Amino acid sequence: MNKTDLAAAVAAKTGMTKKDAEKFVNVTIDTLMDALANGDKVQLVGFGTFETKTRAARVAKNPRTGEPVNVGETRVPAFKAGQALKNRIK
Repeated sequence: MNKTDLAAAVAAKTGMTKKDAEKFVNVTIDTLMDALANGDKVQLVGFGTFETKTRAARVAKNPRTGEPVNVGETRVPAFKAGQALKNRIK
């Protein structure tokens, strides 16, 4: 399922127009991304938790030359599924 499919499913389940549902999906995703960019944790009870984690600096290897390359510390997004989502998938 891609973003267009999600918007179509939201429109079908809520009775919204596809255009309004697409706006809703876009605003929701933008709001989640803004919160994560600000370092906030987003908890959707029953679905899961979105947060950022810090990946420590490390030494990697250039696959072409085999030379070691220093990779700096960075923040990465992470998702932990909630219990209701885990149970539905089972």
